[in-house]
Amino acid sequence: MKTITLYQIDAFTDKVFHGNPAAVCVLTEWLGEDKMQQIAAENNLAETAFVVKQGEEYGIRWFTPAVEVDLCGHATLAAAFVLFQFSGHSTNHISFQSHRSGLLTVERQGEALTLNFPADVYEQVEVPSTLITSLGKAPEAAYKGKTDYLLIYPSEADIVALEPDFRVMGTVEARGVIVSAPGKEVDFVSRFFGPQVGIDEDPVTGSAHTTLTPYWSHRLGKKSLTAKQLSKRQGDLLCEFLGERVNITGKAVAYLKGEIFI
Repeated sequence: MKTITLYQIDAFTDKVFHGNPAAVCVLTEWLGEDKMQQIAAENNLAETAFVVKQGEEYGIRWFTPAVEVDLCGHATLAAAFVLFQFSGHSTNHISFQSHRSGLLTVERQGEALTLNFPADVYEQVEVPSTLITSLGKAPEAAYKGKTDYLLIYPSEADIVALEPDFRVMGTVEARGVIVSAPGKEVDFVSRFFGPQVGIDEDPVTGSAHTTLTPYWSHRLGKKSLTAKQLSKRQGDLLCEFLGERVNITGKAVAYLKGEIFI
């Protein structure tokens, strides 16, 4: 019987039971795609990250309970935390290679971990009527990036009040839907809905901030931004727009270590 060590890490927080939980499996070689999907479904978390050391870098893949995704921020942060804390990675820099998103790096500065990801490219679009129906309130502007819609609302209160109909939203062709507004105590707030990929609401979505960071940087005229995702668990992020790439900084904390029997 084969065993795989499983870690569950709460990302973008410094407190257990907050932020976004991700599972991390550090492998010596890749499992079959079907097996990784089955493990992710069994974990039943927003994402499970699988990592394999490849020379001086690490290969990384991310699976929701339903599908493999192109990019996941919180599970990359969690994977880096595991490598630093439990796998003996000796430097403060980690390079990940994703066959879907290319080079991704993580820098450690004390307890803070900074993701360096490609910035999303987005364009303004008409709001699909099904999105307005599912959210119950029309945004003041809508954009479409590589995989997600970004809907802008006037106030933080609007974001908190949204109660989506996920059955209707799930018919929209996109990975997910980001809703955002100016924040009261931070530069911007957001929530992320992804019923299309098996996640009705994601607690803290690092990859969504590859779209949010350039948008709010342009709108506010700032390169460095503070952000909060307003799920029930909530999460805090520092974001920096670098042109073609973005830095997304947060903390992480370990919740669980166990073994998978295959």
